[in-house]
Formats: sequence, C-alpha cells, structure tokens
Amino acid sequence: MSNQADKLKSLVASNGRAKNTHFIAITSGKGGVGKSTISANLANILANNGYKVALFDADIGLANLDVILNVRASKNLLHVLKGECSLKDVLIQIKPNLMLIPGESGDEILKFNNQFLYERFLDEASALDNLDFLIIDTGAGIGGNTHMFLDAADEVIVVTVPDPAAITDAYAVIKVTSKIKDNMLMVFNMVKTEKEAVRIFENIQKVARANIGSKLKLELLGYLSDDKNVSRSIKQRTLFTQESEFSISSGEMKDIASRLLYRLERKVLDTTDNKSFKGFFKRLIEQF
Repeated sequence: MSNQADKLKSLVASNGRAKNTHFIAITSGKGGVGKSTISANLANILANNGYKVALFDADIGLANLDVILNVRASKNLLHVLKGECSLKDVLIQIKPNLMLIPGESGDEILKFNNQFLYERFLDEASALDNLDFLIIDTGAGIGGNTHMFLDAADEVIVVTVPDPAAITDAYAVIKVTSKIKDNMLMVFNMVKTEKEAVRIFENIQKVARANIGSKLKLELLGYLSDDKNVSRSIKQRTLFTQESEFSISSGEMKDIASRLLYRLERKVLDTTDNKSFKGFFKRLIEQF
C-alpha cells in the first residue's frame, strides 16, 4: 500500500502547478447497506497513508457522517450558502489529513440560489484546493440530487449487500448512472466469503452486459466480510479501521483503498480542467 501511495503522490505533485483533487462518489441502491461506514473508513485509510482527505456528507435528507464520526456539527454548508458563516467555520477536523464537510438533512441546500453568496462561497472554496481526495457520501437511490453528485464525480462506487432487494436496487442505480458514466466500481458489504462476492458481482455484470451493453465497464473493487468488529464500531461511533486496525475487515478495507489507488495511478496523467473543490462545486451549481 505504501509504495503505491508514494508513487501516486509523486505523480500528482509533478502533474502541473496545482494538485488535482480526486472526487470519489459512494452510493447505493437502498439505505442500510453500509455506504456511509465504507465512505468514512475509506477516507480514514487514505488519511492514514498521508493523503489530504475531506469527507463530504452529500446524503441530502439523511446526512449522518457526523454521527458515525462521533462529532457535533452545529453548522453545515447551508449556513455557508445563506451567508451565516464562512466555509472554514463548518469544517470539522477529525484527525490529521482528514476533515468532514457536514451536509444538510434536507433538500434546501441545493435549492438555495443567491448568486452573490454562491460566488462568495466559491471564492472561499479555493482554500480546499489542496485536497488529494474528496469522498462524497451520496444519498441512496436514484433521486435527482444523488444523480448530480454522481455526474460531477470522477469515480462512482456502488455499495450493496448479498440481499436480493439490495442487489436489485444496486442494479437500478448502475443502469441509470450508466447514462452518464461508462465506468463504475462495486463494493460488497457483509459477505460470508470472497467467493460469494465474486459470484454476485459476475451475475450483476452478466445482466448489465445483456441489458445495458458492452460500453459499460463494471469493476469489482472489493468486499467486506460480515465482521463483528464493524458492527461494534458502528454502535460505539468509531472507525473499525482505527479501533480494529488488524481485523479482517480492516485488511479488506485496505485492499479496497489499494485497488482504488492503483486505478487512479493509471488515470492520473489524464488531466482535465476544474480538478479542484471549487471546480467540483461549481459544476454542481451549473447542473441545478
């Protein structure tokens, strides 16, 4: 992991005058499959390996990363957009290299259209342009707000569990998102074995090829076992990759992060415009 991390950081640092931020959207077809837990622990793994990471709670309607991380968010992005505080006032430093950008449990955040305050927010957002990763914890399902975040992200990770209803909903997300993304990643949570994860993924992949077409590239990023350390960390509001660093699930989470880093290493020289937090949020605004 460390060799891949060092190699990627050196490539990013040499890639032009400004560092590009990688925008990773994590989504699911339904709630309760561990999407937010995976978002938080992936961010933690990356931060532990020296990357500057921000977690953006974009689960409009059910923002809960502050609960998972056991911190109190008194203000969020809506307060910034209303001009009631500055962006730096809502940022919560979780640990070195890891911060939380609290979301709003309601859809008003994407309906607020004061152009002057938007412009002020975008000016302030340049302070976050030194991020290596923005991990976006989106809402579950295929609603309009979630669709906007998936469209603006570089990579989309779909999380599901080995439950028929969850798998059906995950496929629905894949099908809808395939209209805007040619590549998607999948993570399976609470599986009994690697064989189970691979079997379910191959079934989804087969159905996708038959109904969506060969243009879509679906890739298995990894899986997490049904581990008591994970369920305990959720109850205790801790990160299992921090409290149970050498558990099976922590190792599996590190494997997921390693595969993501390797994927980005292959893509890192494909530079595009607006690879910054400010550029990302501006794209969201322009979509609305």
